[in-house]
Amino acid sequence: MTENTSSGALDVTVIIGAYEAMPYLEKCLESVENQTIGADRVEIVAVDDGSTDGTGECLDAFAARSKVRTRVVHQANSGGPGGPRNTGLELAEGRYVFFLDADDHLGEEALERLVAMGDRAGTDVILGRIEGVNRNAAKSMWGATVERADIYTSNVKFTLSAQKLFRRELLIRHGIRFDTAMRTGEDALFTMEAYLRGDGVSVVADYTCYYLVGREDGQHLTKTGTYDIRFLSAQRLMELIAAHEPPGEKRDLLMIRPFVTTLLPQFGHVLLRQDEETLRHKLELAAPLMSAYWTKGVARRLRPEERLRLTCVALGKAEELKTVVEYQRTRQVPQKVTRRGRHYLALPYFGDKVAGIPDRTYEVSGPTLLQRARRKVRRLLG
Repeated sequence: MTENTSSGALDVTVIIGAYEAMPYLEKCLESVENQTIGADRVEIVAVDDGSTDGTGECLDAFAARSKVRTRVVHQANSGGPGGPRNTGLELAEGRYVFFLDADDHLGEEALERLVAMGDRAGTDVILGRIEGVNRNAAKSMWGATVERADIYTSNVKFTLSAQKLFRRELLIRHGIRFDTAMRTGEDALFTMEAYLRGDGVSVVADYTCYYLVGREDGQHLTKTGTYDIRFLSAQRLMELIAAHEPPGEKRDLLMIRPFVTTLLPQFGHVLLRQDEETLRHKLELAAPLMSAYWTKGVARRLRPEERLRLTCVALGKAEELKTVVEYQRTRQVPQKVTRRGRHYLALPYFGDKVAGIPDRTYEVSGPTLLQRARRKVRRLLG
């Protein structure tokens, strides 16, 4: 391990897990060194995860010259981001930790603003506005700066990546670490556990704190592997939510996230390119999750189009599901139907007694949670 040291109380440990990160790493490190919070209030713990492209040498050279206290660990490749992040956590000394990917970089005032928010609000997790550079970044949670966001009704549950400020005492007290056995979704588990165990979540939306960089070589893209790991990721997140929230409204509100973000895409247009055996296997993988966690409370908060697909999954209706997906691919506008004062969208199999899909699946009962959030964001943005 290489290290430079400086005295003084540390507000933030910036943890950088780096693997084959050149040349992006240079801007990443500079963005920490140039933070307005001051070099004496920050340390870097950088973990070279078995790189062969000069990443380790770059980190060592930076540690030797930088005014920011920097510790560099060289380790064999761990196969994922969780291992380096856990290594960094063990060495961190700051009141807060921030996970910075080696391809990305910070806005100059990021740490100053995030720490000020955490100290002012007394919260344990602080989100800073993220913008994509040559790639997309989530937008729905940046409508307004909020000292204490409701994790159940707000869109913060849709941003479960690790690029946030966490109060280190929270992580130590509960032993929150990244699950290195997970090939995808380990950051979602980590962040959701911090949301659930922590004393509040804040949002800094009026300043771009984090720049999510799309590499020209495409190496920033998640290695998806087989679809099995997506179902495992959804299962683990659902189990975590269920362990902390008893059945009811709060659990349902959080369950929206794994259903919409992880499960729903597995039963979208991709099905039209896959064979019958794959579809049957996906339905088998989904069955125990639908049985345990698909409730009326979750369903009614989704758009009818989303609800219909997942209802087909819950009922194991493979042929009907394919028909629904094909219909949605054509982007047809369904007719609106009113019966006994209730409003429905006449999507495939509406009113078809043979298909056996309940009418409530098609009901439009006002704006969904997601639609209300989108409308609120549009209003805030003018």
